[in-house]
Amino acid sequence: MDLTAPYLPDLESIPAGLDLPAEIRRLKAERKAVILGHYYQEPEIQDLADFVGDSLQLSQQAAKTAADVIAFCGVHFMAETAKILNPTKTVVIPDMDAGCSLADRCPADHFAEWLKQYPDHDVVSYINCSAGVKALSTVICTSSNAERVVNSLPKDRKLVFAPDRHLGKWVMKQTGRDMVLFPGFCIVHEQFTAKRLAALKAQHPEAKLIAHPECDATVSQLADFVGSTAALLNYVEKDRAKAFIVATEAGILHQMRLRRPEAELIPAPADSGCNCSLCPYMKLNSLEKLYLCLRDLKPEIHLEESLRVQALKPLERMLALG
Repeated sequence: MDLTAPYLPDLESIPAGLDLPAEIRRLKAERKAVILGHYYQEPEIQDLADFVGDSLQLSQQAAKTAADVIAFCGVHFMAETAKILNPTKTVVIPDMDAGCSLADRCPADHFAEWLKQYPDHDVVSYINCSAGVKALSTVICTSSNAERVVNSLPKDRKLVFAPDRHLGKWVMKQTGRDMVLFPGFCIVHEQFTAKRLAALKAQHPEAKLIAHPECDATVSQLADFVGSTAALLNYVEKDRAKAFIVATEAGILHQMRLRRPEAELIPAPADSGCNCSLCPYMKLNSLEKLYLCLRDLKPEIHLEESLRVQALKPLERMLALG
């Protein structure tokens, strides 16, 4: 993260009783801004966003937007990706501390040192990583297109997959490709266990278990369907089951309820004992902070141009694959 100009949202500067949604819409028009929101954001932010999607969909939207300002309601690596793709645009994020456990566990300097063990390998990096890690990569992928990206690489090439070991294992199973896996994981999806989900399935035998590939392989093997956030949403919309156990961040339930209001949606229990799993980083964003970032155009994402150009190459390679 760029910490050269620390910015703390001045929440006390917001007038009492301000109609935040109305003011956000006004500022969006005034700034010629677009609001991009991830499926894991709070419902009120999703409802205000011009586009709600997963990492791939948001990257595609960021690549083609004509807006002057991109207000990215997600986590830092997502806003950073938008800046990589749009160097002349102003990219702001409601809370600069909205990080990612995957990205934070794989700092670029550590990753560069780790890669020295595999000098003859192509590097496939999950988009949940910093610009520095992207710059060290051959190609970027998301959970939506990871299988397609890996299959696009020559069969005789040795591969490293980073930073999510669980997604890497799932892609290996889908493609039959052997890969060296960086030992990272998502703190949300890591909490789901096959034991607790099997017990929940026994309580709800009519429910289908759907899981994100960032989950452990024991969870994926138990699931009726495994897919990206967008794929899970589409599955719930199209499948005729009346109940679903959803093993991913619970923010997606808002969109699922909009598309299948009659369905019973059961958030998978985390092993920590809570009834659902929420990403603490995603939840740092709020309507108040979104209002302030559009009002003040801070905190803003900045990247060194040489780093941006290096990180752009593997991103463009991914986007060309769809």
